[in-house]
This record gives sequence, structure tokens and C-alpha cells, in this order.
Amino acid sequence: MSAFEKCNVLIVDDELLIRHGIKHSIEWGEEGFDLVGEATNGAEALTLVESLHPHIVITDMVMPIMDGEALTTKLKEMYPEIEIIILSSFGEFDYVRSTFQLGISDYILKPQLEGPQLLKALKEAAQKIPGMKLQNSKGKPLEKPVMRLLEKLMAGNVATQVDIISYEETLFNSTFCMLALDLKKNVNQPNLDDEKIVRDIEQACKSNFRHVDIYRLPTRGGKCVLLFNCEKNQIQTIKEYIKTLSVSLRLREANLGWFLSAPFTNVLDLKHQYEKKLLPLIQYRFYLPERDVFIYDEIPKTPVLEKQFQLTKFTRLIQNHEFDTAFSYLAIYLQQLLHQYTTDEFELKALLGNIIFNIAILLENMDYDSRELKTDKYTYISLVDQALDAPKTLCMLNNFIAKAKAVVAIESIKPSQSNIQKLLDYIDEHYAEPLNLTEMGRKFHYNPSYLSNYFSDHSHQNFSEYLKQVRIRKSIELLQEEAHSIAKISTLVGYTDHSYFCRVFKKAMGASPSSYRRKYFSTRKREQ
Repeated sequence: MSAFEKCNVLIVDDELLIRHGIKHSIEWGEEGFDLVGEATNGAEALTLVESLHPHIVITDMVMPIMDGEALTTKLKEMYPEIEIIILSSFGEFDYVRSTFQLGISDYILKPQLEGPQLLKALKEAAQKIPGMKLQNSKGKPLEKPVMRLLEKLMAGNVATQVDIISYEETLFNSTFCMLALDLKKNVNQPNLDDEKIVRDIEQACKSNFRHVDIYRLPTRGGKCVLLFNCEKNQIQTIKEYIKTLSVSLRLREANLGWFLSAPFTNVLDLKHQYEKKLLPLIQYRFYLPERDVFIYDEIPKTPVLEKQFQLTKFTRLIQNHEFDTAFSYLAIYLQQLLHQYTTDEFELKALLGNIIFNIAILLENMDYDSRELKTDKYTYISLVDQALDAPKTLCMLNNFIAKAKAVVAIESIKPSQSNIQKLLDYIDEHYAEPLNLTEMGRKFHYNPSYLSNYFSDHSHQNFSEYLKQVRIRKSIELLQEEAHSIAKISTLVGYTDHSYFCRVFKKAMGASPSSYRRKYFSTRKREQ
């Protein structure tokens, strides 16, 4: 192998759009890579490997004829020197896990497949190839100490003395600020156009500011972030230029968001500035979708939220049939929440989804004819989760509440409500115990068989389903605390088998208990 050479890459994926997206996500030649070919399945890829001699293979997992796991096995047997990067979907991780034992270089989730992340994985794979030193399209070795420093800082690694010297020698201006371009709402354009949009804006900024150094930061989540290294007196000019550029591109890219962070003076503080200053600024757009430009000192203030929403209070009001008070309490709180611009999108949607779930279950347990709500609750939770902004999210909730109010208005409480309510209240209090129809029948002087039919007739669901819903609801409350392990929580809500609890929870909530807790605390951590 020569001292410097191009690193050959082969793409294997049966989806044309994915292959095109990979091809257009980075500047291959400038970064020292040569895209030598593409295949639609593992069998086709093996044939191409013989003739194209790739150093790196990027492969999907699920493909016809020969999938990614079989291809990885074959490649490691026949060409152990080839580095492999796996592409997979969220639901395929267990499938991917087996390939780690074969020595793959990296794996990337398809929903998170972006140029910076792919380039990082490619460079890390190239570093594992003995003797490989990348060269750009002009035959020059790639030496980008500033970019290596920025990648290290964004990853949260501590800068070395060498990094600091490199920073002092190459970043000459005194001030930094970040411009984020939010492409995730650009739903009317195919993803293949996103990289061109970013390159055009990046080039326009570099052309307009000759004495400002501009670097693209490695980020995730559909956002491109440009780091400006400028002088303090240039910040106002940058602000005005961004406003002008956004107006000129508005007709072409109507859904593009622009976010300029506050200036800072120490690039070693980059990750903190990104997470604590820029990301909260980007969150504003979810609450103010009519705006497209957000500049750090030209945004509305976030008022202090006096009190958090008390789901226990809301539930008690519903159970006491104080519906007007309950829905009024909810409406007032949500109006305040609309102005909490830095509240994480996931946190808001999780709250609204939880409210929908509880309203449906409460009305069902209170013997209202809420069969339609029971059927529709997951549809509305999904609509809330898919909403692009806070006003649309609240609109989905209000539509569900309107249906709930209609159920309350037309349904009167049945004569046997008091008896069924006693059963429901007992379950709510003793859910952690090994409840069954036999024990319940002994407690309330019913034959177990009769109790089963009575419960189904008057609560519109069977005993075990209601008990499961109560336990899931209680487990959610415990998962949002750090006091107990998941194994302990399964015991606290009445499951002696930890694995069975995890299966029941995932089926009900669409995520495992550990995934739910991780996502919940990740959101809380970003806000602290």
C-alpha cells in the first residue's frame, strides 16, 4: 500500500433512495474516499468485491437473496482485511448484535444517517486499515487539525496541549458563534436535496465573509451547524446577513429554520455552548412554527411556569365526575406550557399522550360507554407524537377531549356503578398483590365465574386487562424516578417475573422499560 491513497468504498443496500442518499451525503473525493460501486444484495456485493477491491463495505442488514449478516460472515471469512459498516433500523438492533462478534467497524441507525456521522464512521474505519493514509482528490494528504479538534470537542473529549496549540495557530479571530439550519421540517423536499441546500448556504456565507473562518460541525438529528470564527464587531453584520439570506431563500426553502447562538470566546467550551445555548434555541421553533429565524437576543422570553401539571389531581377530579373543573385545569396549564419555549418536544408529547391514555382508561373504568375512545386512544397518541409543532400537538389533544366530553354528556352512570367502582378501587389499591378472580370473589362474596362476567359487562374489559393497565400506569410513575431498578419496579407493581413484566410493558407502551426510562431521563438531563 502506498503512503497516501484513496480509500475504496462499496455500498450494499436494496433501497435506491438510501444508496443515493449515501452517495450525496459527503464529498467523497475531498475527504479521501472513492465510491467504487454499489450492490442491491449480499450476493451481488461478493461478486463486486472480487473485481473492485474495496477497503470498506457499507451494508444494510435486511436485503433479499443474501442479507447483511450473511454478507458480513462471508466477507470476514474471505477478506478479513475489509472493514464493514452496518446500516440498520431501530427494530433490528438484536439482529445487528450478532455481527459485532464478527468484528464490524461500526453501525449506523438509518433514521440517523447523516453526512457528518457517516464520514466519522468512514474515517474511523480507515484508521483501522494498516498503512492507510487518506489523500484528497488532488492527491494531497488530508491534514485538518482544526476539524479533528472540533470533532473531539463535540464528542465531549478533553482537549490535549497539542489540540490547544493547533487551535491557537489556526483559529485567529477572538469570537465564535453557531448557525444551525434545521432541515427536519423540510418535508416537501426529498432528503437528497438537503445536502445541496446546506452546501449552498455554507458557500454563500463563506463568500460574503472573506475574513471569517466557517466550519461545519459534526451533529445529528437533521440539523447542520456552522461554526463562525469572527471578531466581536462582526456579530451584528452576521445577524443581518442571515436575515437577508433567509428572506432570499424563503420561497425556495419555505420550511428551513435558522438559529444563531450567542457569541462566546473560548472554542474549548464548544460542546457546552452547543447543548446549553443552541439546542434550547432550536426548541423555540416547535412552539413558534410561524417563525423561521431565531437569533439569540431577538426571541421572546420564557415565563416561569408556576406549577407543574398534577396528573393525580386531574385523575381525582375525573373520578369525582368533576369534568368541567378537570378539563378547565388542564386547558389553563397547557396554555402556559405553550410559552415554555425550551421545554423538550418529547416531554410535552409524552405528557399529552399520558393524558389521553388516562382519560380513556378512567372513563372506561367508570362504566361510561367509551368503546370508541378505547379504540381511538392509540391513534390520537400517535397523532400527537407525529405533530410537527406545539399548536398542532394541542389540537390533537383537544380533538380527543371533545370526544371525551361527548361521551360524558350522553352517558349516564349505570345503577350498578357503585358495586363495580368498589371492585376497581380495590384493584387500584392492591395492584401490587397477586390478585386473581378467586381472591376477588372471596373478598366481595362473588363466585369467580360470575365475577368475571360481571366485571366484563360493567367495565367493558376483562379483569386481567384492567389489572394490567393499572400496573403499567403505576410502573410508568416509578420509571420516572431513580429510586428503584427495573427489576424492583416489576415487583412493586405485582410482577414476580422480571422478563414477563418487560414484555407486557413493551407491548403496551411500544418501548421496553429501560428504553422508556433512558429516553425520559435523557430529556430531563438536557434541560438541566
